[in-house]
Amino acid sequence: MAQIHCYVPDDIAAQLGQKADKKHLSVSKYLANLVKKDIASSWPDDYFEQVFGQWQGETLKRPEQGQYETRESLD
Repeated sequence: MAQIHCYVPDDIAAQLGQKADKKHLSVSKYLANLVKKDIASSWPDDYFEQVFGQWQGETLKRPEQGQYETRESLD
């Protein structure tokens, strides 16, 4: 497993330690979870090809929209 070193201001390190403690994690594990979450939040390469354009039911039709109501002007 790779090790990554980074430097942060002391106040940020203290806040980071507090957040990790609240989750009962080491700072290292807490940071690893944040990185995993950030990396996993991107779309997979073929997401749009797999999801969009795959509808196999009846053609979707938009219902009639009706008429706009007439309102008095504020002027």
